[in-house]
This record gives sequence, structure tokens and C-alpha cells, in this order.
Amino acid sequence: MATASVAFKSREDHRKQLELEEARKAGLAPAEVDEDGKEINPHIPQYMSSAPWYLNAERPSLKHQRKWKSDPNYTKSWYDRGAKIFQADKYRKGACENCGAMTHDSKSCMERPRKKGAKWTSMHIAPDEKIETFELDYDGKRDRWNGFDPSTYARVMERYEAKEAARKKYVKEQQLKKLEEKNGNGNGDEEVSDEEDDDDALKIDEAKVDESKQMDFAKVEKRVRTTGGGSTGTVRNLRIREDTAKYLLNLDVNSAYYDPKTRSMREDPLPDADPNEKFYGGDNQYRMSGQALEFKQLNVHAWEAFDKGQDIHMQAAPSQAELLFKNFKVNKEKLRTKTKDTIMEKYGNAATEEEIPMELLLGQSERQVEYDRAGRVIKGMETSLPKSKYEEDVFINNHTTVWGSWWNDHQWGYKCCKQTIRNSYCTGAAGIEAAEAATDLMKTNIARKAAAEDAPAPAEEKKLATWGTDVPDDLVLDEKLLTEALKKEDERKRVEKDERKRKYNVRWNDEVTAEEMEAYRMKKIHHDDPMKDFLN
Repeated sequence: MATASVAFKSREDHRKQLELEEARKAGLAPAEVDEDGKEINPHIPQYMSSAPWYLNAERPSLKHQRKWKSDPNYTKSWYDRGAKIFQADKYRKGACENCGAMTHDSKSCMERPRKKGAKWTSMHIAPDEKIETFELDYDGKRDRWNGFDPSTYARVMERYEAKEAARKKYVKEQQLKKLEEKNGNGNGDEEVSDEEDDDDALKIDEAKVDESKQMDFAKVEKRVRTTGGGSTGTVRNLRIREDTAKYLLNLDVNSAYYDPKTRSMREDPLPDADPNEKFYGGDNQYRMSGQALEFKQLNVHAWEAFDKGQDIHMQAAPSQAELLFKNFKVNKEKLRTKTKDTIMEKYGNAATEEEIPMELLLGQSERQVEYDRAGRVIKGMETSLPKSKYEEDVFINNHTTVWGSWWNDHQWGYKCCKQTIRNSYCTGAAGIEAAEAATDLMKTNIARKAAAEDAPAPAEEKKLATWGTDVPDDLVLDEKLLTEALKKEDERKRVEKDERKRKYNVRWNDEVTAEEMEAYRMKKIHHDDPMKDFLN
């Protein structure tokens, strides 16, 4: 696979090389070995395993893919802070004019400016600092713990132990003080129970201890960004260190997802645990309850109100948006109450009605009902007709029957007057007679019109001219003028066929005589004439 050179190979050698590579990939042949005796993976592509021609590789190898050029100057050591190398007795030329050290100049001197520098006094010459230069690699430049001395953490432990001892001492003093007060007042207060004495004397709520007595144990000094620049301020650490981190509650990989950037875990990490025992149920538990849900509803109301044309913005005027949301909820509640009262007033409320007494439900009557062997009612119970929810037998506009009591020609109407127009005024028998007379008259007119259309009127024969126009009765054509007009028409058509015979100064005459019009009609070719192909 990792060929050493790109020498010319015959077709047979190339075929064998391919078969060997396939066998190595299938595990039938041993893998190729490089210069160091390491096996080369046969699945590495050729463009990665082939060495460039300028390396002159004689044997297969993967060195060209590794970092073969190592820089010995890279180091992970750090500066030796505060180290001194030499301290002179007198001022040297080129040294710092203030302290006399050779490793820096007067501008970068870190000592307090002297009234008279070491250049003029040659006294109290400062020792030279140890100057070191490191060429760090990629990891060394980004190592934030580079140069850290673990032994310095012992001072942090000592400080913490001192704070803890002071806190315990203070709590113990408070307990002793409480016991003394209880012992002093124990003779007069005999009615106090033993449980209350134990609770007051032995249990001290450490959360109520003055924060100033805890020696600032819950404070963290940080750099706080302000508008005027960075300033050191006190930021309280609100997270209790004893609590288990949310991403450590369930170490299963398929459990709730934890986003390290936002430090949020939306799902419940322990869904099967007892809800009375777990203290954390996911961030969605807090987003869908309490003030978070109210704030979400406020945002949704502001968006919907803005879409409907109201000038409202949650970020620009939050007080206005909250006031409008409160008014909206009040109006919505009033509307809901009004709608409920209207429905109850119309249909009633079965929940508020008084229950029917059992004496009436189980009461007896004197009505006698007779049944036959099949269970049918013979006597004593009349059949009740079904009723509709609409009003029945209500006559309007002087009608004696209801709408829909008459049907004619696919139309409903009133039976009393035979009208098909709803909510019309009843005309009675006179209206029926007038309607019948109008119908008879309409039928007669229709029959007369149909008879007139069957016998068409004779059309007058008109003498038509050559081209279909009407010829007046008093039209007289001169034969000589007609002959001359026919010759002119033939000449005009001949000129139209040959453009070269058209004269330069052509004169046009808009006046057309009857003979010229007749000659034009006679010479014009009719496209629907079956004999047009035999002309001329």
C-alpha cells in the first residue's frame, strides 16, 4: 500500500500489486512493514501512504505524515520570579540610573524614584534580575496553570482552617450563652416543655449568625465591569458548594442533556425518582410555573396586541404592557361572566336547581292504563305528538295556513292563497283567481308568439352589384366610361405586379366614379369563387 517509489510497472506487476492490496485488506496477507518494523494499515488511502518524490524514500514508510521536524527549543518551564544573579558594589556604565541594575533602564525601573540615583551616589546598588527567554509551544502559550506552584496552596488551606476554627468557636460561645440564659430563667418558667428547651438550647441556626462574624467566608473578590472602567467589587457567591451539580445527578449518557455553555438542563434527570425526595426536576419545571409562566403570557399578549395594531412594546414600555395585560384579563373575566350569566338565564342551571322531593318521584296517581297481551296501550294513555323546537301553528300576514303547506312546480308556498313568496300578504280566493288568469294570459301569448315564429315573412329580392352592395334603382352606367375604367384597372394591376414600371411622380385622384367602382368590383378576385383559377 505504502509504496516507496513510483517506478514504472508492467501490467502484470500492477495486477499483482492490486491483488496483494486486496488480500491485505481482507486479512489474507500480512500487512506491510515500514522502516521501523511497524505495520502499515492497508486501509490507508494511496494519496496518504505514498511519499512525495523529493523525499527519495527507498522503503515504504509513513514518516512523511508524522511531525518529523522537532524543535528542541520548546519548553514548558516558567520564569523564576524574584531571582537575582549578581549585585555590584559601584555603578556600572549603562546600568539603571535610579537603582544601578544592569538588566533594565530607568524608564522600566520598578523601584521608588530616589532623590539621587545610584548613578551619582554609587550606593545601594540593586542586584541584577534573572532574565529568561522561553519559546513556548502551542500548549504552553495557552496553559493557564503554567508556572503555578502547588506549595502555595498550603496558605489557602491554612486560611480556610483558621476561618473554620473561628466560626466554630463563635458558635460554641453562642450555645453556651443560650444555655446560661435558660438556666437562669428555668426556675420561673416551669411550664415550658422539655422539647422546646432542647430545641432552644442545643439547636442553633447557623444561617441566622451575623455575616460579619463569619469572617467574610461567603464573599468572593472579583473584577466587576463598570461604565468608568474596571473596579474591584464584592460579588456574593450565591451557589451553595455542598449541593450536587445538576449534571452529576444522573451519569447515564442517555439521560437529560446538559448544555455547558448556558448551564441549563431542561429535562428531568431523574424522571423515575420519588417527587417528594428529589429537589431538582429540570429547568422546564420552573419555566412552566410561577412568575415565569405569567411573564411568558405577558410577552405573548404584547406580541398579539402589536400585531393587531396597538402601540405596545414589552422592552420599550414594560409598565404600559403590564397595565394593558391586567386590563385585558379584567375585561376577559367580565365577558366570560356575562356570557355565563346569559346562558344560565336562557337555559337554566341544573346544578343550582332544587332537587325534586322523593315523595313526588315515587308518588302514585289515580290514572288507569290498560294494556293488551303484547304490551300495547289500549286505554288510559293518549299518544303524544312529537313537538319541534320551532313555533308551530303561528299564522302571519292574514294567512290561514303556515308556510310549506302547499307545493307546486318545485316550490313551497301557502295553501290558503297559493303564493310562493314567503312573508307575503294573503290575498285569499281573489288572489288565486288573479293568478290563474295571469297564467292563462301568459300561455296564450306564448302560443301566439310560437305560431308567428313558425311562418317566416317573405324576403324581398334585391339586385346586388358585382361585389355584394345594393345597386340603386336610378343607377345608369356609361358603356364607354366603363370600358375605359376596365382598361385603367388592368393597367393598375399590371403596375402593381411589376414595381419597376411605377413612375416617379405618381398622381392620385380620390374622386371615384360609378364606372370605376363597377370596374374595380368586376376585376376583383373573389377568394370563395370556384372559377377564380380560370380567370385571365
